[in-house]
Amino acid sequence: MRFLSLPAALAAMTATTAAIQVDMTSPDSIRSVSKTIAGKMLEWYTGNQPGGTPGILPQPYYWWEGGEMLGALIDYWYYTGDTQYNDLVIQALVFQYSPTYDFMPANQTKNEGNDDQMFWGFDVMSAAEYAFPNPPADQPSWISVAQAVFNSQYYRWDTELCGGGLRWQIFQWNQGYNYKNSPANGGLLNLAARLYAYTGNQSYADSVTRSWNWMSDIGLISPTYQVFDGSDGLLNCTQLDHVQWTYSAGMLLNAASVMWSVTNSTVWYDRAQGLWNASSVFFKDKVMLEVACEPQGNCNLDQQSFKAPFSRFLAASMKFAPWLYPQIQPLLYTSAQAAAAQCNGGSDKITCGTKWTDNGVWDGTSGVGQQMSALEVIQANLIQNATAPVAHDTGGISQGNASLGTGDGDVGSNPVVLAPVTTGDRAGAGILTAVVLLGLLGGAWWIVS
Repeated sequence: MRFLSLPAALAAMTATTAAIQVDMTSPDSIRSVSKTIAGKMLEWYTGNQPGGTPGILPQPYYWWEGGEMLGALIDYWYYTGDTQYNDLVIQALVFQYSPTYDFMPANQTKNEGNDDQMFWGFDVMSAAEYAFPNPPADQPSWISVAQAVFNSQYYRWDTELCGGGLRWQIFQWNQGYNYKNSPANGGLLNLAARLYAYTGNQSYADSVTRSWNWMSDIGLISPTYQVFDGSDGLLNCTQLDHVQWTYSAGMLLNAASVMWSVTNSTVWYDRAQGLWNASSVFFKDKVMLEVACEPQGNCNLDQQSFKAPFSRFLAASMKFAPWLYPQIQPLLYTSAQAAAAQCNGGSDKITCGTKWTDNGVWDGTSGVGQQMSALEVIQANLIQNATAPVAHDTGGISQGNASLGTGDGDVGSNPVVLAPVTTGDRAGAGILTAVVLLGLLGGAWWIVS
């Protein structure tokens, strides 16, 4: 029998005890493991270090993934109550606001697409829904910046190709400008639904209907609720790319759940249920996987993170539509167990990989996306005891400004921030919408809640 030397034995013991172990029946264990994984994730972040740019991940990560990571940290605070990253999040979000307060920083125009911008919009929307601490008083509120993102994208609705919809890319010089995809259009639909729930403004609900109908008409949402990636506008969207991504389906499921919670409509009930039924493709033996790339082992840097927003949207959907809880939660439970089991890579034994379906075997990959995905699916299992999302009149602390991002708001040093909407504001919303839609012919834009 060969015996290990004392140093080797100690090293082996350290490696064993350092590996992530989670008791999914214990909220304290879930919180502890989430803290460990979040800390590891931030080892890749340099935006809070000397010479770094707040909100920006280093190369080779694209700008959008910094926003995706901040959303995971907002969720981390929401689920665990741990405030240690709140200042980092606030600093990064405000820094990336841009002069028009809609997450259109000039130094990102080379790469920024509609779906990229929307991930930052999701951050401020979640911050408003969860009553995340407000930004500094001299900056626009979370909800007003979410409205600014919506306004800027609503203006880009394009009828030149395919009779409507958002293009994937914002700028003509970017590859993919003529492609119309589900992440961009599903993102606009999702944000509109959540703004409707928060403000009560019917105009946002009308935007949801328009986006859903267009996506359904061209086949991005199938009759059986699969969500396909996109279509070439130069072919008038007559041919579809039938690839399915987790996060696109999650966006629409979350939106349908939100709309059901506000309207109690059987239409939105059926849509939410249908979207969840179709999401079975993203699970193997009750464990989540990115079906379009994981089985082949060819997920790229972006795709390695898609399960993070999918987990986030699944959990949020259960909160807005509690009847989904007994259907979704068991799969989040088993997926979290599998994710934690394979977070045993690297020299620190807390590095997470991409694939959770390998029975606790780390696949050798690592990065922000892998840590973020494991974090989101594990902490999502705390959703049942998390506080309900708020709105303007149910505990919301973020004040709205529906004209921001349109050229009508003050984008100088003292931005306009309106008071929370009142019943009278809502009553006037339909009139204002009619006025503004007429004003569009003369170059006016959108509404003030």
